[in-house]
Amino acid sequence: MEDIENIEEDEYGFSRNYFLAKELGGASKRSAHKLSDIHIVDEQELRETASTIEMKHSKEISELMSDYKTMYSKWVFELRCGFGLLMYGFGSKKALVEDFASASLTDYSVVVINGYLPSVNLKQVLLALAELLSELLKCKRKSSGSLSKGQETFPSRSMDDILSFLHGPQSGDKDCFICVVVHNIDGPALRDPESQQTLARLSSCSHIRLVASIDHVNAPLLWDKKMVHKQFNWLWHHVPTFAPYNVEGVFFPLVLAQGSTAQTAKTAAIVLQSLTPNAQNVFKILAEYQLSHPDEDGMPTDDLYSASRERFFVSSQVTLNSHLTEFKDHELVKTKRNSDGQECLNIPLTSDAIRQLLLDLNQ
Repeated sequence: MEDIENIEEDEYGFSRNYFLAKELGGASKRSAHKLSDIHIVDEQELRETASTIEMKHSKEISELMSDYKTMYSKWVFELRCGFGLLMYGFGSKKALVEDFASASLTDYSVVVINGYLPSVNLKQVLLALAELLSELLKCKRKSSGSLSKGQETFPSRSMDDILSFLHGPQSGDKDCFICVVVHNIDGPALRDPESQQTLARLSSCSHIRLVASIDHVNAPLLWDKKMVHKQFNWLWHHVPTFAPYNVEGVFFPLVLAQGSTAQTAKTAAIVLQSLTPNAQNVFKILAEYQLSHPDEDGMPTDDLYSASRERFFVSSQVTLNSHLTEFKDHELVKTKRNSDGQECLNIPLTSDAIRQLLLDLNQ
């Protein structure tokens, strides 16, 4: 009985000490990190240095690529049977897929979509595919001497009509298809549901075959069961190449590099995420004001207080001053007087960096 009482007393003491430590630690503790404390190098210098790194295990990688080449004929057969090919695995698969296309798809028309680019105009891609199919059908009918013209041109430039044309029964030849190669179908410009639905509908067209690659670990979450089995009709191929992402990585900011808008926003987001949610919300109000009033010296402190109090982010001027002290200590905000003598708050970042920062904070 005495042992049980001792155990309960120890547990009570531990719990009490834990909450006391949290109260004392969180009451006055303030991070000393500043934006300028993050030491980063010039992006161009970092990229040049990275390009000089010698690739290891080149012999083994070369043998691996040779093994993949023996599978080319199987991949072509799978395309002819109506499947889509999805390449996944560690390393860039750009060179492998392009080598497959140039070596084994010479009898077919091939269109390449670089999904790793910052933006991709899928409608222009569909128009190009429709025009290419139209010419392909004309050539086939001329070579066969067929008198039946069928539908060789698409009626309009709407997405639905173009997809209907690509899916139409213009030719009974199963080999009459265009191969669409999509590098990084999970790329930033194609991750939205609308783009994925368009690609899925395109893949299900009778005159289209898709060969795509993915690199993001969560890429399969982009698709539902219908898209995977009925539209894309994927055959998954594990083809790790261990190749560097030299081309794909050009469009992504380097974590250790400075000078880019995205990286400036990232470093500011790191600092802001160490602050309280209310402090972050006050900063968002200031950022949104600065974006909507680019010609002004900044947001008057009184206006920031009124806006923050209306949204219940601060309860008094003292609370706002506490947040502003945090911002100034971290070099996220600067103060200056406007022509009327009012104290104004300004975020020392470009408009593009502020927009990117707001996106990062809202994720």
